[in-house]
Amino acid sequence: MSADNHENLIHLIYISSSKQVLPQSEIDGILQSSRRNNGEMDVSGMLLYADNTFFQVLEGELSKVEALYDKISADPRHLRVMKLIQEPIEERDFADWTMGFSGMTRQQLNQIDGLNDFFLSGESLISLDEGRARKLLLAFKDGAWRQQLR
Repeated sequence: MSADNHENLIHLIYISSSKQVLPQSEIDGILQSSRRNNGEMDVSGMLLYADNTFFQVLEGELSKVEALYDKISADPRHLRVMKLIQEPIEERDFADWTMGFSGMTRQQLNQIDGLNDFFLSGESLISLDEGRARKLLLAFKDGAWRQQLR
């Protein structure tokens, strides 16, 4: 990743659902193209896929991240794309990854502090609010969950 202009550096967190259960081969294809395209755009981040829902963090220059989000929003494989957080950041949380990935189970998500009641009640990622999105972001940024990203 290149040196960041901190005045324009943001992260954008969104959730969406897929129209159908995606086979691992399709997820691998999405990751491969995301990593290539994000590397060219100097965008980093992470993607979580669980229960037919995506939770994605995109980090980079404002205009590039917004353009990428617009492209994702128009992708017909996504339903109910919803931006949860877009804000300036001082530094990237996932600078080493053009796109880290985790395919976690509901049981694994239940173990994240502050989210276990949410997932135990039958909710899915598509129902996350901003506060819980921040908890999930911190779990991957700082915790043992980061080790599960590939």
